Amino acid sequence: MLGKLEGPERGSLTTRVFQHLERAILEGDLANGEILTETKLSTTLGVSRTPVREALFQLEQEGLVRLSQKGAVVIGILPKDIEDIYTMRMLIEGLASRFAAMYITQEEIDALSEIVDLQDFYVERGDTVQAWNMDSRFHEKLYEASRSRMLINTLKSFHNYVRKAREQSFKTADRARMAAKEHREILNAIRAGDAIVAEHLTAAHIANAKANMQKTFKKEAASAEPKK
Repeated sequence: MLGKLEGPERGSLTTRVFQHLERAILEGDLANGEILTETKLSTTLGVSRTPVREALFQLEQEGLVRLSQKGAVVIGILPKDIEDIYTMRMLIEGLASRFAAMYITQEEIDALSEIVDLQDFYVERGDTVQAWNMDSRFHEKLYEASRSRMLINTLKSFHNYVRKAREQSFKTADRARMAAKEHREILNAIRAGDAIVAEHLTAAHIANAKANMQKTFKKEAASAEPKK
């Protein structure tokens, strides 16, 4: 359910409304097919219609809504979109690891090492929520170490779009444990300055994550089918 606009007042009002609606769509609080109107949104969010109108236009540019005479129809991120994003991540996230192996600083290596240690700790405790948080931090820190602004922006956007799917597929202890192991292998390759191995391991890591996500989707689809 969509709530009032909250949080720190960073950026313009339009940006805050856009980010609020984007998160609500990506996390499923606004369902696919739901119709959003400027009047209702401005009342719910407690803002005027102008920033709402501008935010809806931005959401259309992102492909998350379709503007119509009735209002903005939520499209969201479909399973096919998620599969496409994972396929693209397989191709370019390895490149980020290759660049990281070339440009990373010792301080960044230490930060990644601490993240992996914490991920192992939370996995052993069975805390998949915190393990998932460490997983996200690992990838974000890896992107930053690539020193490529284009890669950073693209991959952070992809990560944001598949946030909910990643969270769901990460709830299994086996995947959480395997992801932590794969992260440590990637880190070791980067620490050794082996760009080719780091790229290969990262591509394999994303491929494994995609396979696990597809398995999760199939289980959810099967459980949603009416029992005969």
